[in-house]
Amino acid sequence: MSRFDAVIIGSGLGGLCTAYILAKEGMHVCVLEKNRQIGGSLQIFSRDKTVFDTGVHYIGGLDEGQNLNRYFKYFGLMDSLKLQRLDMDRYDVISFDGDKNEYPHAQGYDNFVEQLARYFPKERDGLKLYISKIREICAAFPLYNLEDTKKDFENAWYLNIDAKSFIDSVVSDHTLRHVLAGTNMLYAGIEGKTPLYVHALVVNSYIESSYRCIDGSSQIARHLSNGIKKMGGELRNYSEACRFHFKGDEIDEVELTNGTRIAAKMFISGMDLTRTVDMVEGNQLRQAFVNRIRSLENSISSFILNVVPKPHTMAPLLHNLYHFEKEEDVWNSHHYAPGEWPKSVSLFGTTSSKSPDYMENYTVMAYMNYEDCARWADSFSTIPKHVSFRGDGYEEFKAEKADKLLNLLERRMPGLKQNIQSYTCATPLTYRDYIGSRDGTLYGVIKDYKEPLKTFITPRTKIKNLFLTGQNINLHGVLGVTVSAVVTCSEIVGHPYLINKIRNLT
Repeated sequence: MSRFDAVIIGSGLGGLCTAYILAKEGMHVCVLEKNRQIGGSLQIFSRDKTVFDTGVHYIGGLDEGQNLNRYFKYFGLMDSLKLQRLDMDRYDVISFDGDKNEYPHAQGYDNFVEQLARYFPKERDGLKLYISKIREICAAFPLYNLEDTKKDFENAWYLNIDAKSFIDSVVSDHTLRHVLAGTNMLYAGIEGKTPLYVHALVVNSYIESSYRCIDGSSQIARHLSNGIKKMGGELRNYSEACRFHFKGDEIDEVELTNGTRIAAKMFISGMDLTRTVDMVEGNQLRQAFVNRIRSLENSISSFILNVVPKPHTMAPLLHNLYHFEKEEDVWNSHHYAPGEWPKSVSLFGTTSSKSPDYMENYTVMAYMNYEDCARWADSFSTIPKHVSFRGDGYEEFKAEKADKLLNLLERRMPGLKQNIQSYTCATPLTYRDYIGSRDGTLYGVIKDYKEPLKTFITPRTKIKNLFLTGQNINLHGVLGVTVSAVVTCSEIVGHPYLINKIRNLT
């Protein structure tokens, strides 16, 4: 039996980037994926001969010299990706029931201010202050900017304030406050809890530049996996890890659900944190750490509607839409009584090289609690163990939710429903089964600015050869998970060495 230098569990973006870096450093790596398709949230699927993204609908920071552009150059991606730039003056649009305006988020710092100042002329100075502080925060995170310096965060002002309080402090207009927070669904923000730096790091990269992948985001996973293979690495699908086997205090092998064991010098888990600790059946991890991981609260999940419109009925949509019943729902959409859902909806278009003159499909999304689907929680629907029928009432549940979601969207986009050819739905159970999180969480562990250490997870564990990677290590999203992979690999190959290598290649 061959022994790998590193086995990476999970083929999401974090796992693939980690494997690529280590393979580039000359290590013999193996990536394990429990499902048929690699990529995690980069997966795609087809309906009515059109391609849908499952999780990555647009990407920021890709212009020359910007952070994700530089990281992607290191991974050999920038010359390979097919991209379309979103509308410079309104890559995101925020709207509210009863308000005819569509408030834009624009690309470019000055342009962001100018476009919103047209609607809120008295708030121009506040908007400038907002942008200035967002940039100041982002400049303070070294890996966000490919720096190898260490910064003192102990007394940083932005660590002691939540996102909503900060926004309320820089602008006074009630509507503008909610417009600035209107892309809340990008990070599942919670009033009085979500740290300001999470808001800043997420929205900043889109303000810098916003792009959509033409023909789907799976091209990112495909190019990364091809690079890993060219460097001698292996990727194995239908390979679900279930148990670690130890030799002394270190892991010697990982066992798959089919009984196969794979040996390696080190193991890196990109899985859900609770699933990772569950694979350690002995006392190699301190019980206090295990209890902390199991007590962490995950961010909310979502209900997804993937729609195929009738041919040639929708022009290309070069922006995303975030629509709310009420302005206050920007921070409260995840709290809903049974009859209140949905309080908000977002719409993401796609771009196909086959039909550039019209939109082949789009995705509609709303927050949804995992508990809403609890009655069907014992069912599983994945390619290896496909279940076409989850149980009585599930299809009716999806149809009812789809209709409510479309009704809310119809109020902003009249005529939308009559142009639908077909649609398919995804629930928190779908996310759980295909992405591998225990409750379909969108963005992993909820971060609380009042308890930063509780949700601070380091990539290095107390088991010498077990490391962690993925959205819980640093930040979620394409940029956040890419940086997380660099953080993990820095623990293995050295921090200044790796950062300087990436920087020198870009």
